[in-house]
Amino acid sequence: MIKDIIKNLKPSSTLLINEESQRLEKEGKKIFKFGFGQSPFQIPENIVNELKNNSHQNKYLPMQGLPELREAIASYTSKKKNNNYKAENVVIGPGSKELMFLLHILFEGDVILPAPSWVSYAPQAIIGRNKVHWIETKRENNWFPTGEEIEKIISKNKNKNYLLFLNSPNNPSGQVCENLDEIKTVANKNNLVILSDEIYSELSFDNGFKSISNFCPEKTIISSGLSKWCGAGGWRLGYFIIPHSLKEITNKLKVLASETFSSVSAPIQYAAVSAYQNDYSNYINNSSNILKSVGEYVYENLKSNDVIINKPKGGFYLMPEFTNKNFSTSSEMCKTILRDTGVALLPGSDFGCSEKKMLARLSFTDFDGVNFMNDFNKNKTIDLNSINNFAPKIIEGTKRLREWSESA
Repeated sequence: MIKDIIKNLKPSSTLLINEESQRLEKEGKKIFKFGFGQSPFQIPENIVNELKNNSHQNKYLPMQGLPELREAIASYTSKKKNNNYKAENVVIGPGSKELMFLLHILFEGDVILPAPSWVSYAPQAIIGRNKVHWIETKRENNWFPTGEEIEKIISKNKNKNYLLFLNSPNNPSGQVCENLDEIKTVANKNNLVILSDEIYSELSFDNGFKSISNFCPEKTIISSGLSKWCGAGGWRLGYFIIPHSLKEITNKLKVLASETFSSVSAPIQYAAVSAYQNDYSNYINNSSNILKSVGEYVYENLKSNDVIINKPKGGFYLMPEFTNKNFSTSSEMCKTILRDTGVALLPGSDFGCSEKKMLARLSFTDFDGVNFMNDFNKNKTIDLNSINNFAPKIIEGTKRLREWSESA
């Protein structure tokens, strides 16, 4: 009854860890939700009010998206990227995840994924019947592939089309890609399209993020949405920006949209216009400053001779490696950590890393974002007292994890 290609697929591990954490909490256990990455901040009030004001919008919208919203996104992104995108380059979807799924369905060629990569890229490629080539990346290169590693895969069959997923700032590592120029060189001389997943780009720390679209715009599809910077994950609104050179992808994406989700919720699209037309830089900067402070607290208090970890450069995540632990798999390690400490993590193997490496993804968003934001707006400073007051579970969870890592 079930197709063979589907039988071995499992539910998204990020959603499962959230459900498991909630189940354990209902049983009365104290759980530190370091496994699920969700913005801790409220959606800006003006955008929420726009949703209320447009709750009466009940008509189907164009399958490519509300024209005013596409125009707002094109204008906003053009200023950010110093490019000249138009509304016709933008496709709106019910979350960027759905648009990526449809891209896998329509793309004729092979998929290149860095290990680690976000948990849903590979399952979507499998459903789309695309062959996946994994590149085992190195911590020294911020967990991103080198141009040479990408070229090595393509050189085996240069007649094929290839789709590279590049997520910066990265989930699960919290790093940004810095070797964009060499990736551009490979893209420009091969049949390589790049999906630049920039969902965390507004939350980069110290202006460290640069988009591959600035290096090879004609080869790059930009993917983003409201879920991370705007705290609106549950609204399910994402978008692609596709250059004119890849118009065939835009056209077929619209066809698939017409046969699947039809169009995104009308009230959500009307409300989202405000998110891209108005200035929310203060909200974004405050969010980034808080996340950076909390992430660096975890980094400074968890790193040791036994825990190797890169300093976070954007987003919600860190990827520690517990070098003194010897479990059969990273999944077994994370189950043990949850049982012994109450700290929920995701194993590195869920992101394409070797099961034998004791890697885990840690999300540092289990804190009171609303009051933390209000305090920062008022006092303009973040110190240890702030983290103590508004992120006590971050402090206790990190302490428990550190003590566990040091245990025999």
